Amino acid sequence: MNNSQQIELFGQALLDYHNGDSDAMLDYCRDDGYIQSIPVGLFFRGVTDMPSDNISISECKGRILDIGAGTGLHALHLQGLGSTVCAIDVLETTCEIMKRNGIKDVRCVDISCFNEEPFDTVLVLGHTIGNVGNLSGLRGFLSNLQKLVKSDGKVIINPLDPKYTKDPRHLTYQKFNVENNRYLGEVRMSFKYKGKKGPPFNWLNIDSDSLKNIAYETGWECNILLQEENGNYLARLEKQNF
Repeated sequence: MNNSQQIELFGQALLDYHNGDSDAMLDYCRDDGYIQSIPVGLFFRGVTDMPSDNISISECKGRILDIGAGTGLHALHLQGLGSTVCAIDVLETTCEIMKRNGIKDVRCVDISCFNEEPFDTVLVLGHTIGNVGNLSGLRGFLSNLQKLVKSDGKVIINPLDPKYTKDPRHLTYQKFNVENNRYLGEVRMSFKYKGKKGPPFNWLNIDSDSLKNIAYETGWECNILLQEENGNYLARLEKQNF
């Protein structure tokens, strides 16, 4: 789940915003020419601004691991509530932002290299699960995650369901994927920031049924906690009891 080299521009955009550039914009550039511009301030929003954030916070219990924590908005809120939170990210820039904001336990490490005692709650929010790149990457990630979750613990994941789109540009892209024996939610993209474009990388948007199936294959029970009309959804994974 390590796209650190490919997403350095993402980290730079976050750092610039944190340092005062409130107008910073980041472009998501898909390999078919589609571009989506995102205000960087979105990653510094209040943690109660979105329904998925509110539900995620309410699901947290015990000792918490925040994977791909980014600016640390969830970790900081939970820490303020008195929770013990470990926030990890692969980018040094985002880890520096989290430390400046006062998050006590920040680790700059990829999840594949992270070894700790199991946690009660693991968060993978903000569509961060997309970093797995493809269905095979998702299977590997969920399998490896077993060792980081207690037997009665849970994982809260916030993906984007590609099947909810009605945009003909996205539907055409999905059709091309299927015709070329790829899962419809696999995306090949790059970041562009202040005129500089980074190298391409793979991203995964996963529909809820596929997530449930792959979760089950890798030892998890999956329940959908929230489904929004734009495809954003929230899922809770708990270990299967045999």
